[in-house]
Amino acid sequence: MAKESAAEHNEKPHEDFDDAYRLQLAITRLARMLRQEVDAGLTQSQISALSTIRRDGPMTLGDLAEAERVAPPSITRMVDRLEAEGYIDRIPDSTDRRVCRVHVTELAEKMVAEARRTKTAWLLEQMADLPVRQRRALLSAVDAVEGLAGLQ
Repeated sequence: MAKESAAEHNEKPHEDFDDAYRLQLAITRLARMLRQEVDAGLTQSQISALSTIRRDGPMTLGDLAEAERVAPPSITRMVDRLEAEGYIDRIPDSTDRRVCRVHVTELAEKMVAEARRTKTAWLLEQMADLPVRQRRALLSAVDAVEGLAGLQ
């Protein structure tokens, strides 16, 4: 992708700010609405951590903390709770027994998959009510939103 020139990038900074705020507000509100569709008994941070481990495979606590953008002590507490509830297991590293990798259990796989199905079904229903032009525009923005969220 070609880089924009400084003139193109700064063409309408005030409108860009307003649009960025509208995007932030819409994403925040949509995320809240999606969270309300599923009550898994876990916090959004815990579900996010499980989803990250499920997507990226077994990982160290440090890698998980970095991926989730939280402090290592916070990840340690979260992992302790998720392990106690049966959602993750720790696997000692084969070369350094002081290091563990966490992976999701079958219970977590089922819970995350069900939450994903429920949220996706709800989102599809909402999208069906949009005009075709808006649906297409929304779907064409997925790559950009994933890039902003660090998912690419």
